[in-house]
Amino acid sequence: MEGGVVKPDKTEFTECWRTSLTRPYIMRLALSAGIGGLLFGYDTGVISGALLYIRDDFKSVDRQTWLQETIVSMAVAGAIVGAGIGGLINDKYGRKKSILLADVLFAIGAVVMAVSVTPWMIIIGRVFVGLGVGMASMTAPLYISEASPARIRGALVSTNGLLITGGQFLAYLINLAFTKAPGTWRWMLGVAVVPAVVQFVLMLSLPESPRWLYRQDKVKEARAILEKIYPADEVEDEMKALQSSIEAEKADEGSMGNSFFSKLKSMWGNDVVRRGLYAGITVQVAQQFVGINTVMYYSPTIVQLAGFASNSTALALSLITSGLNAVGSVVSMAFVDRVGRRRLMIISMFGIIICLVALATMFYEASDHAPPVSSLESLHFGRNATCTSFLRASQPSNWNCMKCLKASSDCGFCANGDNKYHPGACLALTDAVKGMCRGEQRTWYTKGCPSKFGFFAVLVLALYIISYSPGMGTAPWIVNSEIYPLRYRGMGGGIAAVSNWVSNLIVSETFLTLTEAVGSAGTFLLFAGFSAIGLIAIYFLVPETKGLAFEDVERMLEKGFKPRLCCKSKDSNDDEK
Repeated sequence: MEGGVVKPDKTEFTECWRTSLTRPYIMRLALSAGIGGLLFGYDTGVISGALLYIRDDFKSVDRQTWLQETIVSMAVAGAIVGAGIGGLINDKYGRKKSILLADVLFAIGAVVMAVSVTPWMIIIGRVFVGLGVGMASMTAPLYISEASPARIRGALVSTNGLLITGGQFLAYLINLAFTKAPGTWRWMLGVAVVPAVVQFVLMLSLPESPRWLYRQDKVKEARAILEKIYPADEVEDEMKALQSSIEAEKADEGSMGNSFFSKLKSMWGNDVVRRGLYAGITVQVAQQFVGINTVMYYSPTIVQLAGFASNSTALALSLITSGLNAVGSVVSMAFVDRVGRRRLMIISMFGIIICLVALATMFYEASDHAPPVSSLESLHFGRNATCTSFLRASQPSNWNCMKCLKASSDCGFCANGDNKYHPGACLALTDAVKGMCRGEQRTWYTKGCPSKFGFFAVLVLALYIISYSPGMGTAPWIVNSEIYPLRYRGMGGGIAAVSNWVSNLIVSETFLTLTEAVGSAGTFLLFAGFSAIGLIAIYFLVPETKGLAFEDVERMLEKGFKPRLCCKSKDSNDDEK
C-alpha cells in the first residue's frame, strides 16, 4: 500500500488494464470514487454557459458585473471552506463518509440552483456546490490512492484528473444540448443531481479506505478489503507495509506537536520544508494567475467579447477550449515523466505568455475597428429607442460599437442590416428594443462587437489552452506531491492547495470588472504580465523533481536550489545537468 507517489507510465497503464480485467473490483472502486472528479469538473465548467441565460432571465445580473462574478466565484469560495473542513472530516469520519457528504452537498446545490427564483438563490446553491467541490477535490484522489495496488496507483489516481477535465467537457456538451429547451440554465445546473445520486448509491456498497480503517485499529476490516484488492500471496506483505508506514507516520506527527500552529512553526523552521513551500505555492499561484479559470468560467462570454453574439454559437466555440483541456491532460501524462516538471512548466509559460499577448492584440484591434454608430441608423428605431447616453453625447460622430457598449449598462448595439461591419445603431437595452432589432433580421450585441478578428481570437484562445493544459495544468499538482518530506506532505500540500483556491477566487471575482475597467485587451495583457512574473519565479524557486526519490529531493532542498543559465541547475538530476 505504501511507497510514495507513483507516477503513471506506459507500463503502468498496461498493467492497470491487465489488473482491472482480472480483478474488476479495483476499477469499480476507482471509477465510483472518480465520479467525484467528474462532478468537480462539471460544476466548475457548467456555470460558463448557464451564465449567458441567467443574464437573460435576471436583468439585475445582466446589468451588474459584480453579481455575475459573485455567481461564478461563490463556488470557489465554498471550495476553499470545503477543502479546509474536508481534511478534518476525512481524518475523523473516513474517506467514504466524506465522499457521501460531498454528494449530498452537490445534490442540494444543484436542486437549489435549478429552482432559483432570485440571483441570491443561485449564489446559495453555488456555495453548496463549492463545498462539495472542495471536499471532492481532496477526498476522491485520496480514496483511490489508498484503495489501489501500489503498482498501478498512479494510473488509477490519474483517472480522477481525466474525469475532472472530462466533466468540464461534459458540462459544455450539456450546455449546448439545453440551449433550446425551456428553462435552459435550470436544466444545465440541475443535471448535476444525476451523477451525485449515482455516486452516492455506488459508494454505499463500497468499503472504507483500508488505510483509514487500520489507523482506527480496525485491522480485520482493513485486511478484508486488501484481500479483495491483492492476490492472496501479497496480502500479508501489504499488511506489514501498512503497519510500518502508519507507525512511522504517527511518530512523525508526535514530533511535530498536535496543534495546527505548532506544526506550522515546525514547518517554517525547517529549511527543506520552507524551500519546498516556496516552490509549491509558487506553481499553484502561477497556475491561476495565468488566467486559466477566466477561460473555464467565462469562455462563452470571452467568445461573445470577440464578436460572436449568439449564445449557442458562443457555447459551441467554447466546447473547443474544454475539449483541448481534456486532451492536454492526456498529453501531460505521456510527457511529464520524459520532459520533466520544471521544463514542461517553463515551456508552457512561454506559450501562455505569447498567446496572452496575441489575445490582447486581437481584442485591441477588434475594439479599434469596431463598426461606427450612425445617428440615422439609431433614430431609425425612434428617439425613445435610442440609447440616452448616445443622445446626450457631445460628439456622437466619434462613437463606435465598443464606445456604445461601454457608455452605459443600458446601451446595446444593433448591427447594420446589410452588412454587420457597416455603421449600426446604439439603442436602449430593453427587451422591446432588442425585439425590434432582431425583427429586422439584424444581430443584437451587448458584450462584444462585430469583428473580423473574432475567428482569430478564438484560434489563439485554443492555442492558449494547448500551451497551458499539458504543463501548467497538471505539473503544479505533481510538484506538490513530490516536493515535501513525508511527515510534512499533508500540511504542505494543503497550504499550497488553499493558495491555489484563493488565487482562483481572486481571478474569477475580478475578471469581468477588469474587462470593464481596462478593456479585454488590457485584461489579457495584465495576465501576460502576471505570467511573466510567474515564469521568473518558477525559474528561480522551483527545482526539477523528475525521477528523484523523496530523499534525493530533500537533500537537494537542504543544499538550496540555485538555477544556472539556460534553465540548468547545479543540484538537479541528469536531465537538468
